[in-house]
Amino acid sequence: MDKIWLILQREYLTRVRKKSFLIMSLLTPLLLAGTTVGIAKLSGSSDTDVVAVRDESGQRLLQQLAATDDVRFVPATGNSLSEATTAFKKAKPKQNALLYFPPSFSMDNTSGVQLLADGNVSLKRQSTIKKAVNKAVGELKMSRSGLNQTTIDNLKANVEMDAVDLTQQGGRKNNVGATTGAAYILSILVYMFIFIYGVQVMRGVSEEKSSRIMEVMLSSVKPFQLMMGKILGIAAVIFTQFALWIVLSWGLTTLAAPLLKDSIRKSPPAAAATGIQEATAARNAGATATLDAGPTEAPTAAVASSPWSILDGLPVATIIGGFLFFFLGGYLLYSSMFAAIGAAVDDQTDAQQFMFPVTIPLILSYIVSINVIINGDPNGPLAFWLSMIPFTSPIAMVMRLPFGVPFWQLLLSAALLVGGFVFTTWVASRIYRVGVLMYGKKVNYRELSRWMFYKG
Repeated sequence: MDKIWLILQREYLTRVRKKSFLIMSLLTPLLLAGTTVGIAKLSGSSDTDVVAVRDESGQRLLQQLAATDDVRFVPATGNSLSEATTAFKKAKPKQNALLYFPPSFSMDNTSGVQLLADGNVSLKRQSTIKKAVNKAVGELKMSRSGLNQTTIDNLKANVEMDAVDLTQQGGRKNNVGATTGAAYILSILVYMFIFIYGVQVMRGVSEEKSSRIMEVMLSSVKPFQLMMGKILGIAAVIFTQFALWIVLSWGLTTLAAPLLKDSIRKSPPAAAATGIQEATAARNAGATATLDAGPTEAPTAAVASSPWSILDGLPVATIIGGFLFFFLGGYLLYSSMFAAIGAAVDDQTDAQQFMFPVTIPLILSYIVSINVIINGDPNGPLAFWLSMIPFTSPIAMVMRLPFGVPFWQLLLSAALLVGGFVFTTWVASRIYRVGVLMYGKKVNYRELSRWMFYKG
């Protein structure tokens, strides 16, 4: 044990004392915070799309197309589609698109509508304009069937629904967005760090083998002690980096919160519409205000007082504890296999053929787990079995944690992961002890299987 501790210290101090470690530990939270603020600023300062409307249907659709924060509609100039297209191309300031309703367009025949633009129309822009057109046509149909605008607005419903977790004492509100987001982030972190630091173990072993330093070290320690010292030393580096990132991220997020609030409050409203649109908007606003006078100020008040308030309702303690345990277990399991690969090969090129089979369970568990959360049940049979198999549980179980996992499943998954780590470490150590002193021989899977049963 003393020799493992000495190797652990060497691996840890060698990496922590490097300038690159300090720089990346400090820069990563800064880059993440800067990216978040930058995206918020850019999103908040986006311009409203201006769409010219050429209506030859006689349905007076321009009057029904209401302006929003994303798009406003203006009448196209010209007496024909050709003239309107020419005027659209020369318009100052530039217009984003030209919406054309053909003469054949009616309430019963809604085909033939075209959206013309210089270049390709983005999916978001097309979706926004299509939504506005569908709303306008729907309101026009209802008004022509004898319903006035007030009646139409009263028929609309906006039901608010809270998801409540009954497994928690007193019932706990479940923020689906925050829960899904936490699952994504945790799974990405586990996948990324297991892969990155596992490859570091493999490269470290391979470099020491190539430089023949390994032969000197093995004169004083056993191969198993050397392998475990390396794995645990890099694990200590990971947790040191995690601690730095958590502290820095907390501080930066606290400082960035006021900037994000300002971006939300200063997002530009829709530009002024034409006189006809203003009248229509005013009419709609008046009818809606009667119905929804109470919660009209809710969007402004909804800005969270703290960026960490999004975690309210989540089992934070279980998530943190489960993340650390399953990440550590997954790292130990996969890094032992990576260490065996590094010991078996003489250069990095040969390592690629052995890395892919090892990483397949990691990749598949990430892909399948995401699909389970989006389209399936995080507590269903597929998610359950993925979180029980040691090779897939580090990602699958961590992704399930924000949704709430029965305690017995956590214990069973943890026990199986520990058992899987013990077994893979035993297999890896058998390969490692032979491979570290094997030079100049091309290794294949059959040869590796023989090494497992060598005596000594």
